[in-house]
Amino acid sequence: MVTITIQELTKRFSGSVVLSSVDLQIEAGELFFLLGPSGCGKTTLLRHIAGFYTPDAGKIWFDDEDVTHLPAHKRGTGMMFQSYALWPHLNVAQNVAFGLEERKRPRKEIEHRVSEALSQVKLDGLGSRKIQQLSGGQQQRVALARALVIRPKCLLLDEPLSNLDAKLRLEMRSEIRSICKQHGLTAIYVTHDRDEALSMADRMAIMESGKLVQVGTPTEVYRNPATRMVAEFIGETNFVEGRTLRESSRAGYHDVETPFGVLRGRTNDTTWQPAPGQPVVLSIRPEALTFGNVLDSPNRFPGHIIDTTYLGPTVQYLLQVQNGPLMKVCEINPQEIRPPSEEEVRAMAGMNDVVILRK
Repeated sequence: MVTITIQELTKRFSGSVVLSSVDLQIEAGELFFLLGPSGCGKTTLLRHIAGFYTPDAGKIWFDDEDVTHLPAHKRGTGMMFQSYALWPHLNVAQNVAFGLEERKRPRKEIEHRVSEALSQVKLDGLGSRKIQQLSGGQQQRVALARALVIRPKCLLLDEPLSNLDAKLRLEMRSEIRSICKQHGLTAIYVTHDRDEALSMADRMAIMESGKLVQVGTPTEVYRNPATRMVAEFIGETNFVEGRTLRESSRAGYHDVETPFGVLRGRTNDTTWQPAPGQPVVLSIRPEALTFGNVLDSPNRFPGHIIDTTYLGPTVQYLLQVQNGPLMKVCEINPQEIRPPSEEEVRAMAGMNDVVILRK
């Protein structure tokens, strides 16, 4: 277990800035996620922490130790790659033992720790199997056991579930989180999958163009996105452009003029008070909209349904708002399915679910 501190980390490749003065602290025992669109710098940052890259500027600390220029094999980190990087000519136990053999540990210790690691990932008794004899999920567990067997200070995971089918991904999410918490590991996990991040992370950082755009818990990032990019990346949302009119009569809320009426919402940052007439963007999650009545809310969206998608637990509607945009509405455990129609319907949203963002 180790606290990782990153100070003003900068990296360029062929003159292009890939990381730009990144500052970040990851607490001991924390399961921390790095996510963002392709090319945002998340894997580059992970590889700096692992020791595969040397920064052009900045520092990396493991607790009180400056590891910025320490070779990867001396950092005490375990790494899981997207491709698993298993040796096909070695059996399961030999793959898991590789890191310990490189460290020249005694044979009996290696055998004991390999058996222990395989048990942790529920592969007891499969040490003699060839890699080609394993399913994709089992291979992923071998890669995890190989990373755990060296008893790392921290575990680094680079999109480890991307090659698995949907059912296995769900299973392995809880497995990886459980193992990290059971062993008190500091873990840094790179993904572009928002569901993985929301379901597993203690905290997360959203990256864009080599910079950290927002750092927070899954709830904080989802409920209070720092920017339009974060709101869109971390989950489906509806955007409505408008201008602030005034502070609402209700403390903490603002009235915003839109093409189809005045909506009332809250800012994503309580320290920011938009000026009257300031252009803003409203973010409204599909699940925050309902065709039922929301008490004490002026936020109404009259229109008609142009598309209906039934998914069992949920039904998704595409609502053409009168004099306004197309908006997605998601109802959970639907008791009736509304077909597309020219008939006018009305959706509503609570004031707390209309989030005002800087434009």
